[in-house]
Amino acid sequence: MTGFDLLINQERPIRILTTLLKNRTLPHALLFTGTAGVGKQAAALALAMACNCRGEASGFIAEDGFEQDATRPALTSCGVCKACRKISANNHPDIIQVQPRGPFIKIEQIRTLLQTLSMKPYEAKTRVVIISAAHCMNAAASNALLKILEEPPDRSMLVLITNHKSDLLPTIASRCQPVQFNRISDKHIASWVKKEHDLNSQTAEIIAAMANGSLSNAQMMIDENWLLGRKWLIAEMQRLSLQPMARIFALAEKLAREKESLAARLEIIKSWFRDLIINQYDDRKIINQDVTDQIKAASGQTDLLVHLSKLDAVQKIQGRLKANTNLRLSMERLLIKLAQQ
Repeated sequence: MTGFDLLINQERPIRILTTLLKNRTLPHALLFTGTAGVGKQAAALALAMACNCRGEASGFIAEDGFEQDATRPALTSCGVCKACRKISANNHPDIIQVQPRGPFIKIEQIRTLLQTLSMKPYEAKTRVVIISAAHCMNAAASNALLKILEEPPDRSMLVLITNHKSDLLPTIASRCQPVQFNRISDKHIASWVKKEHDLNSQTAEIIAAMANGSLSNAQMMIDENWLLGRKWLIAEMQRLSLQPMARIFALAEKLAREKESLAARLEIIKSWFRDLIINQYDDRKIINQDVTDQIKAASGQTDLLVHLSKLDAVQKIQGRLKANTNLRLSMERLLIKLAQQ
C-alpha cells in the first residue's frame, strides 16, 4: 500500500484531500488536527507524494506531476516512481520536515525555512513543508512563520500538524485550511493489532480500548510490554485496601519516580475503577476482560458512590500531570484515597 491507502479509518480527511487534488484547489497552507497517532503525519507525506508523483508505474509521466488519465486518477500516487520513492525514504530535497529541537521549534529553524522557500524547488512540482508539532513553535518562530503565510511562496505548500487548532496563534490557524482527523475506532485498532502483531482477539480488544483512538499508543503498548505492567498494576489495585501504609507509600514513590510511564499507569488505574462501575450496568463493556471475575468480585464490595469518587480522584491527578506538581505527594494522596473502603 502507498499514499492514502496507509491511513486507517480516516475517510473524511482523505475525501477532503483527494477532492482538493482532483479539483486542483490545494491551498498554500493546510492545518491537520486530531489526536496524536491517528495518521496526520502519514497523510501529509501521502499528500506530498500525490502532488509530485510522476506515474512511471503506468508509463504515464505528467508535466505537472499529477495529471489525471483513465488509468491513474490524480488523487493517487504510484509509489514506485523516483519522486514517490524519495519521499517514502525521507530523502526528497523538496519535502521539508520541521520538528521541535528539544521542547520547541525555534526561530532559527523558521529563518532557515524562509531562506529555503525564497529559492525555487530543486525538482518538485510542489514543494511541501511539513511542520510537525506546530504548537511547539515559540513566539518568535510563530511570528516568523506568519510572514510566510501572509506572503506564500510559489510552488510551495505548508502542512501544519498539531492536536488542537486552539494550540496555535489565531492569526496562524486562520490562514490555513483545516482538516480534522478523527480518533480511530476501537474496532479498527483491534483489527490492526491482530493483523500486525498476531495477538489474540481479547488482548487486541484490551489494547484498542486503552489506546485512546491512537495507533501510535497501541504500538507503544506492545513495544513496552504494557500488558505485563497492566496485570501487575491491577493486582496492586485489588489488594491496595489490605496493604499497610508503608507499602502504599512505597508504591506511590515507585509510580512517581517512573515519571515517563506515569500517564499510562494512571490510565490503567482509571480503567480498573471504571470497570468496577460499568460492571453494575453492562458487564459486556468491561475493558479489562481478562480479569472479569476479579472485577465482578470487587465491584460489589464497595458502594457505587465510593467507586465514582475514586475514579474522579484519578481523573483530577491526570489533569494536574502537566503542572509543576509534587508527583510523590500527589500519588501518596491518591493511593490513600483509593485504599479506602
